[in-house]
Amino acid sequence: MSFLTTLASAFKGGGESRVPLARGFVSPWALAFDQSGGSRPFDYGEAIRSGFLANPIAQRAVRIVAESVGRAPLSVSDERLGALVKATSAGQPLLETLAAHLLLHGNGYVQLVKDGSGTPVELFALRPERVNVVAGPDGWPCAYEYRLATKVLTIGLEDENGWPELIHIKAMHPADDHYGAGTLAAANQAIAIHNAASTWNRSLLENAARPSGALVYDAGDGSGLTADQFERLKSELAAAFAGQGNAGRPMLLDGGLKWQSMALSPADMDFAELKSAAARDIALAFGVPPMLLGLPGDNTYANYREANRALWRLTLLPLADKLLSALCEGLAPWFPDARLSVDLDQVTALSEDRERLWKQVSEAEFLSESEKRAMLGLDTKGARA
Repeated sequence: MSFLTTLASAFKGGGESRVPLARGFVSPWALAFDQSGGSRPFDYGEAIRSGFLANPIAQRAVRIVAESVGRAPLSVSDERLGALVKATSAGQPLLETLAAHLLLHGNGYVQLVKDGSGTPVELFALRPERVNVVAGPDGWPCAYEYRLATKVLTIGLEDENGWPELIHIKAMHPADDHYGAGTLAAANQAIAIHNAASTWNRSLLENAARPSGALVYDAGDGSGLTADQFERLKSELAAAFAGQGNAGRPMLLDGGLKWQSMALSPADMDFAELKSAAARDIALAFGVPPMLLGLPGDNTYANYREANRALWRLTLLPLADKLLSALCEGLAPWFPDARLSVDLDQVTALSEDRERLWKQVSEAEFLSESEKRAMLGLDTKGARA
């Protein structure tokens, strides 16, 4: 039975499936994210619209990280566990979805959908903005509320057998006990600057907010254009020279008119640089080297190979290890000895590092074969002493 079927049946049953809230109090996510210490809560929905859907830098950075984690080769000690983790959640790869949730929201929630015997048959990633923690009298979570429109489903921490019902994965938040801090909140100001700069540039193209030059009227006697002459000249210019179709068209002037070119002012050039700086800040927040996003002016890494290796070492591997470790811990009652990790030998970007490590270990004559295999992360069973 899929999660959607389970959710529909729970909602259909009204409040029977809910844990009484008298056990604790609801700790809403939005209140945990006051901007700059103010009272206005962080609006996740608006941040998604302006920061992910409308910003190419943030969206590409999130996709690079989430899709890379979702496609990372895994080393799985139990095939059943591997099948659960590699399956999709609502049509999307589970690990990719969780990685995106952790980056954007700071929290990932995985509901364990079980069969009649209580064995997990599906891992479903819940929309994090719909989940609230129900904290008990002692402050520790005692349940989770999942809200969909006017419906509320309360999911307990454990079932009647004492086994987990939901796995909560969160990024570190030093000032919150129940929720993690999303990267989108940290990048919000840089995204706002980048979006404003894009809107400003679009206005330049559509409304000629900064003219490329000016027509100067010099009659020689100090007189100016009449109102009718001014309006006629303006309408003729708009019809003959404005718009993309008239770009580059030569201008014929008479009657004391002359053309005076206007270059970019220092303030205009500073504004363009501000947009590039904001784009680099967005990439920095999501842990993606700016070079991989095609951002100009970034020479932190000598080439794409070094940038890609840094992406794996500093961003992808720590995030993947966090997700896999949390899933292993949550599923430990059913798979106590199972192990999940990224298979580093199959990651192309890290091949040079692995080759260097293999060479160093193989040339260490003072190590036994078992010790060498252990250093390389291989099974030591059957190794020669």
